[in-house]
Amino acid sequence: MERTTITPTPHQLRALTHPVRLRMLGLLRSEGPATATTLATRLRLNTGATSYHLRQLAQHGFVVDDDERGNGRERWWKAAHTSTRTEATSSPDDADADAMDAYLQTVVTIYTENLQRAVEQLPLLPRAWRDAGTFSDWGIRLTPASAQRLLERLDALLEEVEDEDDPEALSYVVNLNAFVRPGQVGGDDGGGPA
Repeated sequence: MERTTITPTPHQLRALTHPVRLRMLGLLRSEGPATATTLATRLRLNTGATSYHLRQLAQHGFVVDDDERGNGRERWWKAAHTSTRTEATSSPDDADADAMDAYLQTVVTIYTENLQRAVEQLPLLPRAWRDAGTFSDWGIRLTPASAQRLLERLDALLEEVEDEDDPEALSYVVNLNAFVRPGQVGGDDGGGPA
């Protein structure tokens, strides 16, 4: 599968600030094309709400019709890209910064839900899969330039990884969060574990 990314404009990001839309986009990316009815069942929503959110995602370029599926009565949707990338906004427009903040809050909510489900399901996994995951953090002191170089190296490493066509292969999530430890603004080191 060819990997494609989108770096949304602030206007496009506003469409992803709704958790339902971000969940839908994630499902279309991880599980493949679906109808509004299928997504409604999966997300425990009514079909009307699901259709509305799909149209919003389509209007902003995140999903497209899947012309290879369906018929005149059934509309199938697929993700237009395999991932979303964001860049820190240096826009002087407060609305753009607010759109980025709202999007990131939604992303964190979805990541937290996914991490919680992963931990809950950990005992159900075979030992090989339990051993192939981690919930770790590394606390290191870096300059902004060093932090940027680290992110670029990690990004390059992940870009090299190819999807495996093997019966044992499962969808595997690498969730990279890299940030200045909270509480360091104004000299407060925040205490607590690093």
